[in-house]
Amino acid sequence: MPPLPAKLHPLRAGLAAARATLLPGLVVQSVMICVVLAYYLVSGARPIFDQIGLWKLHGGLLFSSVSAMIAGGVLPEILRVVFFQKGRVAARNWANLAFSVPYWGMQGIWVDLLYRGQAEWFGNDAHPLTLLKKVCVDQFLYNPILAAPVGVTLYEWKNRGYRWSGEFFTWKWYGTRIFPGLIATWSVWLPVVSIVYCLPQILQIPIFCLALTFWVTMFTWMAEILAPNSLELRSS
Repeated sequence: MPPLPAKLHPLRAGLAAARATLLPGLVVQSVMICVVLAYYLVSGARPIFDQIGLWKLHGGLLFSSVSAMIAGGVLPEILRVVFFQKGRVAARNWANLAFSVPYWGMQGIWVDLLYRGQAEWFGNDAHPLTLLKKVCVDQFLYNPILAAPVGVTLYEWKNRGYRWSGEFFTWKWYGTRIFPGLIATWSVWLPVVSIVYCLPQILQIPIFCLALTFWVTMFTWMAEILAPNSLELRSS
């Protein structure tokens, strides 16, 4: 078969990535649905949610940053060391932590500020129109304009030995590297953030970090099992 036109490559890459994330995405979404149902339907779970809300209230941005560091940075390395390195800590684990911990700490602050802003703009209720507004801003403004370009580029910078490239943050870079990732992200996180926004704003960061924990843990596992030498593993 002759090569496809270049303009189709990013779309095909994104759809392939979305198919690869289908199963772990469904697992994460199922866990989030169970959490929200527990909040609204299980009276015995309310004290747990109230306590988590108090931790978030008193911890503020520091709580969000540390939670995201643990969920996105520390847990994947612990999983890798325990299950795939037989408990032996290697130099690459420290190198991964040196990058991923501050990166996810930054992301935790950004997401917290986004959630706070959206609560101010649109309200703190779970009305369908409120949820729609928040999800659209989250996934179709914040994600493609800030989160995805910064995240993909910084991980690529790390994977290239912290060498900067002139192709970063160009339209070609966006089309070939950012856009495929957005398709995969939307396939999983559109439902996830819809579930997150069903909860009060004080609980949204803890639930986001729970989703992030499951997400990075599963992909660390998949990367080690299926593609131990892949770029995705080095970027996790």
